[in-house]
Amino acid sequence: MNNSEPARRISRRTTRLALAVSAAGALFTVTACGSGTAASENGKQNLKEVSVALDWTPNTNHTGIYVAQQLGWFKDAGIDLKILPYGSTSPETLIASHKADFGISYQEGITAARSAGQDITSVYAVTQKTNVTISVSADRDDISSPKDLDGKTYAGFGAAYEKPLLQAVIKNDGGKGEFTSVALNTAAYTALYAGKADFAMPMPTWEGLEAKLTGKPLKDFQLTDYGFPQIYSTLLASSDQYLKANGATAKKFLAVVERGYAYAVKNPSKAADLLIKANKSVLTNTELVHESEQLLADSYYRTADGTLGTQSAERWQAFADFEYKSGLLSDANGKKLTSAPDTSSWFTNDYLPESS
Repeated sequence: MNNSEPARRISRRTTRLALAVSAAGALFTVTACGSGTAASENGKQNLKEVSVALDWTPNTNHTGIYVAQQLGWFKDAGIDLKILPYGSTSPETLIASHKADFGISYQEGITAARSAGQDITSVYAVTQKTNVTISVSADRDDISSPKDLDGKTYAGFGAAYEKPLLQAVIKNDGGKGEFTSVALNTAAYTALYAGKADFAMPMPTWEGLEAKLTGKPLKDFQLTDYGFPQIYSTLLASSDQYLKANGATAKKFLAVVERGYAYAVKNPSKAADLLIKANKSVLTNTELVHESEQLLADSYYRTADGTLGTQSAERWQAFADFEYKSGLLSDANGKKLTSAPDTSSWFTNDYLPESS
């Protein structure tokens, strides 16, 4: 993964086209071998092909899938897993147009797609804790909380919801929510330490760790500490059409996925090794992968009560309400919604293992 990875979380749609060619090329060799061997080694079995579209180059958010693939659990469940490489078409579009059975997504992406009437439903929450923070360089003694960001410069990725989100957090901390913005074209910590900006929104499970390992640590402000609702930063989604026609297969698939993430929680170092083994040409910073996997296992994969994959109606509605009030949601014709959407059908826990 490269230093642009955090951009996918903030504004995947604004960075996808620019990086699609190189990312897809790096992934093709990795994924083609993984899905092809499942069929050839099990020719006598009647395997059901299930496709999963990635949202970026392989990274620790995808660990459970690669763990299960490497350990043969998909094949054991009668599934021939086909990993679709990241490309110029978003996972949300591939799912909604029924070109992919499942895909890695995020709450903002699904919220925008469902508001526009697309056929996509979240079925598994990979991360339970918001995987983005407001960050400044650790040596900024003049910035002790978000209210101190008034009048400062933000380095962002151009996503529509960045400004209203930051304004809400700053105002909740007693500030005015007034700041300037510049486009970020390097790693966030690089821009902050170079003085090109005062604050950014990196991923603590990747770029935050990378900053620490390179001797440029960050000071983080968690969004939820300042009144912003939790966000499902990484999700697995499918379409209603696929789920209705392939309910039994979907349950088998998600049972294996959950088993993979459960393994990662209990064995983060071994899980990191399996992820690296499956993606040697991409995941070359093995120390970063191991650090990231440990942090995800400790603080992100599980809910407060220790469950995996589950989603709540309250969290889905709270984020959609924020986006609606911020004027960010449009219908299929591109017209702004005139009422807050009901998100109760935008996700489901029905295909998770009963123990979830």
